[in-house]
Amino acid sequence: MINIQDHWDWLFGRLTLSQVPYDNLVVGTAFIFAAVLGLVIVGSLTYYRKWGWLYTEWLTTIDHKRIGIMYGIVGTVMLFRGFVDAIMMRTQQVMAAGPLSHGYLGAEHGYLPPYHYDQIYGSHGTIMLIFAATPILAGFMNYLVPLQIGARDMAFPYLNALAFWMTAVGAALTMVSLFVGDFSHAGWVGLAPLTELPYSPDVGVDYWSWALQIGSIGTTIGAVNIIATIIKMRAPGMTWMRMSLFTWTSLTTNVIGLTAFPVLGVAIGLLSLDRYLGTHFYTTGLGGNFMLYTNLFWIWGHPEVYFIILPSWGMMSEIIPTFSEKKLFGYPVMVAATMSIGCISWTVWLHHFFTMGAGPVVNAFYSIATMLVAIPTGVKVFDWALTMVRGRLTFTTPMLWAVSAIFMQIIGGWTGMMLAIPAINYMTHNSVFVIAHFHCVVMVTVFASIGGATFWFPKMFGFTLDERSGKWVFWLLVGGSFIVFTAMFMLGLTGMPRRLAYVPYATWWPLLAIEEIGIFVDIAALAAFIWQITVSIRDRNSNLAGRDPWGTARSLEWLTHSPVPDYNFAVIPHINARDEAAWRREHHLDHIMPTEYSDIEMPVNTPVPMFIGACTAAFGFAMIWRIWWLAIASLVTIFVIVIFRSFGGTTGTTIPGSEVRRMERLAARGPERRPDRLVPGAVTAFNAGAAE
Repeated sequence: MINIQDHWDWLFGRLTLSQVPYDNLVVGTAFIFAAVLGLVIVGSLTYYRKWGWLYTEWLTTIDHKRIGIMYGIVGTVMLFRGFVDAIMMRTQQVMAAGPLSHGYLGAEHGYLPPYHYDQIYGSHGTIMLIFAATPILAGFMNYLVPLQIGARDMAFPYLNALAFWMTAVGAALTMVSLFVGDFSHAGWVGLAPLTELPYSPDVGVDYWSWALQIGSIGTTIGAVNIIATIIKMRAPGMTWMRMSLFTWTSLTTNVIGLTAFPVLGVAIGLLSLDRYLGTHFYTTGLGGNFMLYTNLFWIWGHPEVYFIILPSWGMMSEIIPTFSEKKLFGYPVMVAATMSIGCISWTVWLHHFFTMGAGPVVNAFYSIATMLVAIPTGVKVFDWALTMVRGRLTFTTPMLWAVSAIFMQIIGGWTGMMLAIPAINYMTHNSVFVIAHFHCVVMVTVFASIGGATFWFPKMFGFTLDERSGKWVFWLLVGGSFIVFTAMFMLGLTGMPRRLAYVPYATWWPLLAIEEIGIFVDIAALAAFIWQITVSIRDRNSNLAGRDPWGTARSLEWLTHSPVPDYNFAVIPHINARDEAAWRREHHLDHIMPTEYSDIEMPVNTPVPMFIGACTAAFGFAMIWRIWWLAIASLVTIFVIVIFRSFGGTTGTTIPGSEVRRMERLAARGPERRPDRLVPGAVTAFNAGAAE
């Protein structure tokens, strides 16, 4: 074990009161905000006596729907934190442009010292990609995949809860670093050798590495679960080519997750060995090679880009046919394009460092491989466009988000093809042009996710979001985003490098000011979003949703009640068509009810995943601060909990068929309705129980 030069004792490791930045105004303000918000939440739960409800219904749940919603909550909280980081960075740059710019709060230029700015830069990327986009998309996949394939839950419900808590722990460690210690100043990618102990002797890199390690464990476990669920738990009649596009993109995404995130674990694991045991995997002067880390990181990193974009394309492929009132154009080709993108994603990572001097042959190979991605991506864009051609278009809020995501995809794709050319890449490498390109790609995920949240919100909560304020959110966020990234592209073409805490040329200030204006428009969009949620909750009784509040939805989940009951389907449906909900609506079978209800076996809630998550959080914190006794105690406790659970009794409960019938009648808010008309011949609607 490496001896640390600064303070260490056996009880608290490296942790001292001096590690709490109480004298930093920016951090102090953030702490006050977090403390007040926490007191409001705790006070509300206490006043309304909801602690028992929170524990039994949410914290201990293994229901895929509640876990999906909790993923979304964690991702949204982290998205807000990452957005605040972006505001701080843009504000710092516009205040620190040129040698005559003033300094505030102890900074020579702007209001953030370089060391603090570098931490914000690193936390922004880490949060937005790993702890915002990834959990939000995992939430959609957790909630929707079992519903879209006709299953009652995930293949491994307990493992599903454990995956969530691992992800939540990684996010929590990232948040703790804001108030106790520092975060990494080596960028979100962990630039080697800056992450090595001689260059980063503080705990910032340790916070970053352990948050990623623990979070990646959760993502890997979740990937196993979703893959197994799709392969083994499809309803009768749900063949591969009857699955929805979102389910296909979820399958491809999690194959990427299962194979890519272990590579990240290896990369950061070797870094931890360097920092804790004194090995030299990434120290060039002592037998290692820092390019080994760069290759390992981007072998994971570029498939991760498709990990966050593929589910977004799946959501767009659900929204656009719904509000075009047409089936998705070119479904088999879309499936092939999805799978081919998953394969090609493993062959393009070197385009992130064309400038390393690998030579023309290597650069040419990865350039061509990168350009190949444009073929299946272009197929998707054309198929979405052709789906809308001659359709009955309804520009509801979800449709607006989906269409805007297409335009953002085109911009991100075009600039990506530019960067795939090594000659252009040499000129724009390490410039904000690259940042603008990547943010356009990420904004596809943002737009599609907001559209998806609006689209499936009534299915999750039983009432629709306010449409008028939703369109305000749309126009403000889309407008602000285009303002910011247009200026950023222009700055990149004028040569502005990335990661600048101080901007040396005052001539860049006008474009930086335009970026700042765009950021303020985005802040207005956030305010409009909060207002939308507030108004929607206030008026929820006026906007109650039925099974299909849009009237034109197509996939299987729209045959369930809104919100979906614990058991998902009272009787497992039999699938007759690719767009089952649309097929049944066309044949007046969408409200058909079974005559018989059987007992349903459901897993019971358990606090074990939450306890393991708490122990994992203690272990991660202990390893960061080198509190060895706490790390050992945490591992032992995890081991004991797992062993104890393995000797447990029943892990399931039975819902009697009579109770299922009562719940179904109650959920339907009235007597069961017979279909108006049946198609000629026999129709199988359910796997058990004949149709009335």
